[in-house]
Amino acid sequence: MARRAAAGTGAGAGAGARVKRARRPEVRLPPLVPYGGGELEPDGDYDGLEFSAVDFVGQDGAGARFMDCALTGCALDETRLHHARVLDSVLTGIRGVGTDLASATLRDVELVDARLGGVQVHAAVLERVVVRGGKIDYLNLREARLKDVVFEGCVLVEPDFGGARMERVEFVDCVLKGADFSGVTLVDVDLRRAAGLDFARGVDRLAGAVISPAQLLDLAGVFAAEMGVRVAGLEE
Repeated sequence: MARRAAAGTGAGAGAGARVKRARRPEVRLPPLVPYGGGELEPDGDYDGLEFSAVDFVGQDGAGARFMDCALTGCALDETRLHHARVLDSVLTGIRGVGTDLASATLRDVELVDARLGGVQVHAAVLERVVVRGGKIDYLNLREARLKDVVFEGCVLVEPDFGGARMERVEFVDCVLKGADFSGVTLVDVDLRRAAGLDFARGVDRLAGAVISPAQLLDLAGVFAAEMGVRVAGLEE
């Protein structure tokens, strides 16, 4: 089973403010048994298995449970994992387009160097999850619940967090391109260490987030436009 790291605190942007840090997973896998092959099964139960370079393209594992598992270099194009539960597991180098993790539960999970596109994670629950490295295009996290989640050293292209609830979420050396924060609810969301920060929508929903002074300057034009303020030189 995974052991959890203790929660900490960090300095906030305001005087005397403190930002609650995300609790990271510390996954310690038991000795694993190599996966014996075969297709995923809906509502299947996978415990203590090692999946290495397995092709799950187009397979249906809806409602399946993965507990104390390692998935390395697996192909998940159009793989259906709706309502799946991924617990105390490490996913490394997985790749896929159109992977369906809608309404799934990811708890105490490390996702490392993923290459994913159009992955559906809407209405999912993520708790104590680290997404480290890799690139995810068009990540759909609409209406999802994220608690104690860290995006670290990864690139997120046009991620959609619309309507999500995010608590103790950190972006560390992470690039956000064209992010949609429409309708989000943020509690202790730390954007200060993001390597790049670009919003397509939802900048008006950043209450509950913390940004750095430099980011405030970079986003000044976006904030002004959101408020309907026209910025013009004296010569205009």
